[in-house]
Amino acid sequence: MRLPTLLSNRLLNNGMKAPKGRTRRKYGLMTLAISIPSYATIIIYWQHSQLSINTRDVNEIIRISKDSYLGGSIEAFDLSVNYLKLIKEAAGAPPFPPLVPSASNARAMEDFLPVVLPSGVTFRWRHRARAGSLSEDSTIIRAYRIVVVRRSSVRARIESLVWDSGRINVDEDTGAPDFVKWGGTLPPSIGQILEWQVHIWDAKEAMSSSSWEKFAVGPENKVDWLGDWISHPEDLSTFDRRKKKGKTALNDECKGWQLRRPLPLFRTQIDFKEILGSQDDTIISALLLISGLGSFRASFDGIPLSTSGPIDPPFTDYSKRVSYRGFDLTPFMIGPNGRLHESHTLGVTMGSGWWDHRPVSGMVKPKLLPRGPVTTIAQIVITYESGDTRVIGQTNPEKWQVSRGHILESDLFTGESIDLMVLEMMESWDTPHGWSNVTSELKSNMDPTKEINRWTKPIRYHTDITIEQRVQEMSIKAKAMNRSAAEGYPVPQEFSSPIGKLIPNEIPPVLPMELIAPDEIHNLGSGRWLLDFGKAMSGMLHFGNGLPKPIVPTNYPRAHGFKSASSKNDAFITVIYGESLELTTGDINRVLVAGMGLHDGGWKHLSKSANHTKNTKCFPNDHEAILTQRDVYVVPKRKIARQKTLFSKARQSHFTTHSFRFVEICCIENTPTGIHALLYRTAVDEWGFFDSSNVNINGGYELVRNSLKSNMLSVQSDCPHREKLPYGGDLIASSPAAMHFFDMSGFYKKTITDWLDAQWSNGAYTETSIWQNLNDYAGIGRGAGETVWASAPPVLTVRHMQHYGDVELLALSFENHVNWLKFLGSYFDDGMRTKNYDDELKNYTGRFSGLGDWLAMRPRDTFLTHTAFAMASGRCVAYIAHKLGARSVKTAALGFAKKYEGRISSLYLKNGKDNFDFPRGSAIHTPGPEMSLFTRIVPGPKRCVILKNWFKREGNTWPGDEEMNFLNEISETYLKHLVHSGEVSKRKGKWAMGWSQWRGFNEGILAIRYSLKVLSDNGFHHIALRKAAGFGFATPEYLLRHNATTMWESWWRSEDLYSRNHPMLGAFAEWMAAAVAGVSLDPTTTGGRTALFWPRFPKSAATLQCASAIQGTARGDFAIAWRFERLPINTSNHNSAFVTIRIRFLIPPSAAGVLRLPIPVSTKTQTSLRHALFIPNVTLLKASASNECNKRREARLGFPYSWEYNMTEKQWYKLESKKKIGTPCNSFLFHPSLNRTKWSGESDITNAVSKRLDQSLVSGFYEIVLNNWKLEKEIEGSGRIGNIPEYFNSKNLGPYCKDGSTFEWHIDDATHII
Repeated sequence: MRLPTLLSNRLLNNGMKAPKGRTRRKYGLMTLAISIPSYATIIIYWQHSQLSINTRDVNEIIRISKDSYLGGSIEAFDLSVNYLKLIKEAAGAPPFPPLVPSASNARAMEDFLPVVLPSGVTFRWRHRARAGSLSEDSTIIRAYRIVVVRRSSVRARIESLVWDSGRINVDEDTGAPDFVKWGGTLPPSIGQILEWQVHIWDAKEAMSSSSWEKFAVGPENKVDWLGDWISHPEDLSTFDRRKKKGKTALNDECKGWQLRRPLPLFRTQIDFKEILGSQDDTIISALLLISGLGSFRASFDGIPLSTSGPIDPPFTDYSKRVSYRGFDLTPFMIGPNGRLHESHTLGVTMGSGWWDHRPVSGMVKPKLLPRGPVTTIAQIVITYESGDTRVIGQTNPEKWQVSRGHILESDLFTGESIDLMVLEMMESWDTPHGWSNVTSELKSNMDPTKEINRWTKPIRYHTDITIEQRVQEMSIKAKAMNRSAAEGYPVPQEFSSPIGKLIPNEIPPVLPMELIAPDEIHNLGSGRWLLDFGKAMSGMLHFGNGLPKPIVPTNYPRAHGFKSASSKNDAFITVIYGESLELTTGDINRVLVAGMGLHDGGWKHLSKSANHTKNTKCFPNDHEAILTQRDVYVVPKRKIARQKTLFSKARQSHFTTHSFRFVEICCIENTPTGIHALLYRTAVDEWGFFDSSNVNINGGYELVRNSLKSNMLSVQSDCPHREKLPYGGDLIASSPAAMHFFDMSGFYKKTITDWLDAQWSNGAYTETSIWQNLNDYAGIGRGAGETVWASAPPVLTVRHMQHYGDVELLALSFENHVNWLKFLGSYFDDGMRTKNYDDELKNYTGRFSGLGDWLAMRPRDTFLTHTAFAMASGRCVAYIAHKLGARSVKTAALGFAKKYEGRISSLYLKNGKDNFDFPRGSAIHTPGPEMSLFTRIVPGPKRCVILKNWFKREGNTWPGDEEMNFLNEISETYLKHLVHSGEVSKRKGKWAMGWSQWRGFNEGILAIRYSLKVLSDNGFHHIALRKAAGFGFATPEYLLRHNATTMWESWWRSEDLYSRNHPMLGAFAEWMAAAVAGVSLDPTTTGGRTALFWPRFPKSAATLQCASAIQGTARGDFAIAWRFERLPINTSNHNSAFVTIRIRFLIPPSAAGVLRLPIPVSTKTQTSLRHALFIPNVTLLKASASNECNKRREARLGFPYSWEYNMTEKQWYKLESKKKIGTPCNSFLFHPSLNRTKWSGESDITNAVSKRLDQSLVSGFYEIVLNNWKLEKEIEGSGRIGNIPEYFNSKNLGPYCKDGSTFEWHIDDATHII
């Protein structure tokens, strides 16, 4: 077959090995062909000396930037340094707060300024083709150039050229680099605020320039910090056993914690002379470098410097490393006319964060976290025109002050309490106008509430505990070290935790990313108002108009009493947050939040006594037995006359986050106004999108996206209200989805580093990235977490390499992962025997110790998951060693992996039934054969027969309390409908809901992904679609019908224990983009260089008629859309008609695509391929499609109904009410304007498709048309909870199961590694 010249020039062979059974087609005409090795990670180190101002003409840089901005066909965008992008303003930033008259007129220049270390500056950018450019011009990048300059903020001009890489030619065989490292002879100077730009030369040597992006350079070593950590003197005394408050804290940790409330404020004054010093130079910039534990918010001259605060710095093991932020203070220091302002005040407001939160031991164990009094460190670096720098404003007891402030209490779990009288009284505290000298020395026995607005000198933070002593103590508690081997340390007199190394933020801060108005407001009576924001999130309320004057009801509604205020007749307003509503009362259901409730069971009601928290240390005395997410705003009795004014000053809590969809405000007389929800999360970019014609599939996708957004609070947590912790198993399950949705490059690098910090000296990895001793019993002992959970670090490292190509992370983590493998080699087998797993599994009948496929409907096969993840750890180390060229380690790690792969294979084929089950198994456990099929454990000759026998599996009925109660509380009419649909059948004489194997989900957090991928990849995509689009119990549709907007922790409905905002069951979201739409990363690519375009279609158009997705990568955005055309008007023919399928997809510059199409069932099907001659305006098309989609969502064209509970009649009923969630939208790739696209000549690729030949393509915009595609009737099987005899009785499973000779995992394959 000969292709038209234009098209043949679009095709390339990228050197990747095809999966078994597929061949990559090579074409003869390849004048523009390039080869991109799939394993290659390209990092360019600058080898140019620092340039003096005189060696380059700065004006030349300015001219190039202006003249060539639109010259070339390739645009560089999303510029980042060390994975960090400048954030001008958070997407959901609330209105600027009211300011005191003495506040500065200047404003912070950005919400987040990236800060890097002098020794480590890494530049990254993405590519897109310029609208209207010739397609062939944007296929490759010929060269690039990076320019770094120092700009005057006052003069708004470039002052000097700091670095210039010069033109760097790009090797056509390797393509543009993944990163460019600053590797010259001189590093940038600490304190500098710099800007950088990249120039790109396209295939025709035309150049374009990016926009300028800003970053700063921060301290690297301890000697670079002239400031000290400082604390309130009385706070630090509670950690000194020689002092009265310290003795109190030792005897009663809660009393010690209370002695540190209200929380302190820190400040310092900076005058004109200090800024100018002895310098005659003009000031170019002023950079504030600051951190604080627990959390901090910096302000300057009365102006908040960022909208961050809830968890700033990000959650790490603070005894190992602590992040700091940078803020550009230049506009405050120098006025618009270039004149220096005379004096300034830097203020720091403190919250408790993860450092000093309320010591209530529920599922989170504060005693295992590093802990101390809140503390801050700061300094300002002034840079002058000469390049000299000067440090001022550094934290020390001599020039700083501290006082108790307006925050009575802040806690990440129980919320924040704010004294509005103190807030007003101290309004100017952080301005020069409000400055006053230290008032007096504090008395050691003084009541902390009497210290408010009494400014005193702070003291330097100090402790007797070393990091070595703390690590040893934790190691012994985790049983990773025997006490007999411990080194003796003296009993510490000062027992706060040591503080770790200061590093710049590794990830963007937690910022308000959405500002959401309430959907509905309901009056619940007695001054209590219920707000419904339409979707669940993590964050808090913002009161744009303040709060109204409160009223005092006869009796405060449940949990709205505030005894510490009401006992003194203080006025207060409480705000309670929750995910769902109590069915029988309509109140917020508090049992689901904050980790300490009344429930002690799973899917059965096992309630604790309402008095079970009575003797719990530090349990809030007015939370009524259930720890509650609550903010409180207080005005003391003596200010009652000014209530209206003081409550109007309330805006929001700052140092807490709540998981909520619903909010109760109490007690106020009138409807609250001007209220919005602030959705807070780590401010990473959204990269992935998906849409389809199926509301259920779309709805499931949104559930996962909303859950992940709620659980990105500097760590990827399990749920945003209960533990808030990063669990390894959850990350393994959901990280493919997270990496589809977001740019997780910096986030997951930090996550891996967290685990490296937590690794015990014996090599064991922990279950959570900060050890909490939660499920260690389920592991193999010696400090190791459960094997799946503890394998997260190496698995995440491999996935990170596939997506972002960071070979430096491989090198950084290599030794740690090798040590983990050595640990497994030494202890895994004996550890498994200790857990009663005998070598031949003679006594094994299912779950022993282990978590396995957590929260599945089926019983769990924990031997399989333990052993498979030991194997995966070996594969991961082999993969990493392969990339690093460590041959001996690669060989050893492959041998380790093969050992456990062979053990599984041998044991699970032993029963002779070819169902891949343990010897005494009955084919009911999970994971089933899908895990071993996906990971290539199953031997090749057995692959198809095991796949066939998998279809024998069936579902079952479900005895859960909530589902049984539901069926007892619906009308006979509704019940008959559910029976007719197959959702309900008899169980021991009673009606029960059923879970399905093939029309819904039964799998736990791991097997969901495996089952869908195996079905879609092996010719049974229609069955995978039916699982994801199914209805009834244990489907996304079931969650949607019960008003879910985020994923639940369990497939069953829980009103009293399991979270309603938990992404771990959401692995199907990435499958939707990869298989339903058809775009994912190629399994063997690195750095997101190559995408696999593999759209799969339903048998019947009744299931699905179109789908689309965008997959962002480090290279740029890949996109695909397909739709059925020429569909019959009569829908009864949607099971048999011949139709047309049109596919369009987009490959960014300097990237590649692999095209793989399903094999048609009809020989009449003809397939053609063509590409656009000119690049469309993708940015404009996306914006237009997004606007249209928003209109459709506002019209509520999504999920059509919900089940509601009538509290009076105690009966469920079906309410027809459409929602936004699930609304189908049109892809930008089918925007009407693209009908005018000029295309190349068509190429007939029918023969290549029928022979299963993959086709490799360079960047561009493509269209494929499949004419005469035959639709078919869906296979029914034996009912909703039945199996599929049509398949397990078949002798032929189709063209995807003919290659049974080999079925091996390949060393470059990151996708199927586990």
